[in-house]
Amino acid sequence: MRQSFTRKIPKQLLNPASGYLTGYSHTLNPYAGCAFSCSYCYVREMPVAKFRSEPWGTWVDIKEGAAALLAKELVKARRKGPVSIFMSSSTDPYQPVEYREQLTRSLLETMVQEKPDFLLVQTRSPLVTRDVDLLLQLKERVRISITVETDLESVRRAFTPAAPPLAARLQALKQLSAEGLDVQAAISPVLPSSEQFVERLAEVVDRVCIDDFFMGDGSLGKRTERLGIRRIYEELDLSDWYDRNAYQRVLSSLKAHFPENRIYVSQAGFLP
Repeated sequence: MRQSFTRKIPKQLLNPASGYLTGYSHTLNPYAGCAFSCSYCYVREMPVAKFRSEPWGTWVDIKEGAAALLAKELVKARRKGPVSIFMSSSTDPYQPVEYREQLTRSLLETMVQEKPDFLLVQTRSPLVTRDVDLLLQLKERVRISITVETDLESVRRAFTPAAPPLAARLQALKQLSAEGLDVQAAISPVLPSSEQFVERLAEVVDRVCIDDFFMGDGSLGKRTERLGIRRIYEELDLSDWYDRNAYQRVLSSLKAHFPENRIYVSQAGFLP
């Protein structure tokens, strides 16, 4: 898929958190748009995507001067109270362009100097391991959440063909965990998986969060339905997984491999 990149100077980086992310003071998105272009991404149904002439996944806006702006905003925000940041709510901070731009890295460098009270880094990219040196400097204040929706590459390719391979994500979780960082695997959303899925997760991480379209897309599954995701399940002959109760089969398996206090469901797994 051909990509277009636009450089923009943002007026604001830290935005008040609300809705599903109530519990955070702010969200932080280094980019607008996302080249991973996941078929089920709820952002496709949000104004940032709906009012754009280019299809979701084909464009990325790079926020120039973001680190300097963030430094000022952090100082100002901390005067008003605790600062907890969700990075990111409508893009992946470690999408392919980050290899070149190092924009997310520059924001972490800023946060090392002006530390927030808590930072959650949400990604599906193993590139996050590049910044382990900075994450370790935020060690007590950061959690890294890596999406691993399934252990079946055939399913991953059907739903998220531009996203990183699953084995690389599992390896990233293992590496970050070995560094002593607070990490979790986000089975978000639950996609069809094998019977060995949960066992494979338990080998590399000790905290998991499970979510699905019906709990996590912000509209009880209506946004996802409009995206036509049901068709992909039908083409894979896996329609029984597109069900409000499908997550329960994975949750039951999680309970056999993880302590209950290390299993989180939907919103609870993403809160500070």
